Amino acid sequence: MDERERHIIYDAIFTVSEAKEKAPELKGVPTGVPGLDDLFYVVEWKDKKPHRKSLGGIPLGCVANITGMPDTGKSLMAEQFAVKQASLGEPVCFVTVETPASYLSVGLEQRAKAMGVDFKEIEDKIIILDAASYARLREDMPTLLDTLAHVYRTYRVHRTVIDSITGLYEAKEMLARSIVRTIYTFCKKWYQTALFISQKRSSHEELSAEAAGGYAVGHIVDCTMVLSKELILSARAAQLYKVEVGEIVRLFRIDGCRMCGHDTRIHLMDITELGLVEIGPPLVEVLKARGESK
Repeated sequence: MDERERHIIYDAIFTVSEAKEKAPELKGVPTGVPGLDDLFYVVEWKDKKPHRKSLGGIPLGCVANITGMPDTGKSLMAEQFAVKQASLGEPVCFVTVETPASYLSVGLEQRAKAMGVDFKEIEDKIIILDAASYARLREDMPTLLDTLAHVYRTYRVHRTVIDSITGLYEAKEMLARSIVRTIYTFCKKWYQTALFISQKRSSHEELSAEAAGGYAVGHIVDCTMVLSKELILSARAAQLYKVEVGEIVRLFRIDGCRMCGHDTRIHLMDITELGLVEIGPPLVEVLKARGESK
């Protein structure tokens, strides 16, 4: 029998009306990724009939997970989000776990140029937290959270990117769920709209949401977006997608979003010559149109 002293935690008890007072407004936060923002929506009722209305971005206050195999465009999406939000005047904290700050700054500048944004006007709006170069930030959770809190207070940040959250538990996957839960709760406490980048296991199906650390990320965050790529090696696949053998077909889907409605279909995706991710039309519509044009 548990002999610990029992407590009633009164602060954890809310009526719905009390909880709503602390909830952020349901509105979209633009991602900077063409074709993505309109995939999130709310339902409005007119003449007793439901109508979809685009949210225009991921929900404010959403902690979203972007997962996929290497070279599927995850970090590009993270950089596009940071540049877009900075261009709108929102300070962004970019926690880089894989790439040292100096190298990340070059990537952000390239993304800004491709997006038509004057980098000099936004470079002081993006605050880089270099966990790639400082192991204590990766390995000691209190240090990471205290440093993040300092950034949030000092720069009045409400947008966060962590690339990648997988790097915070790569040698301790048994603790993955606890680590993700801690950072998720921390972002919620500080009213962050955040993107967590996570790596998929190579053995998992391309369009599944499971990342390294098992289901640690996807089951905790508010939204998961899955990126995949398919190398076309057979004549049958080439005929299906109407591409040449040897080309790459990129796919995207929203696995779930508990804060608003979202498009559930698989979409084509592209990485342009300028290094920008763009979300294309639903795959089923493309294949249908190609079939009808035969």
